[in-house]
Amino acid sequence: MIKTLTKHGDSLALILDKPILELLNIDEDTPISVITDGRTLTLSPEFDLKRNEKLTRIRTKINKKYETTFNKLAD
Repeated sequence: MIKTLTKHGDSLALILDKPILELLNIDEDTPISVITDGRTLTLSPEFDLKRNEKLTRIRTKINKKYETTFNKLAD
């Protein structure tokens, strides 16, 4: 998807379409992480660290419990 920047006062703004916001569960109160390597710009919603840690623990537990099944499915 190609987007263009919109003039907003002395700055430029990137308008995100509603379907993208809904897909990422972003609203006007969601903090957005902005990262650049000097050539690219990455925007991502900043999620709750505790929630991410909990999801990682759950994913690890499920992977361990069903490792054999997952390996069979992968073959």
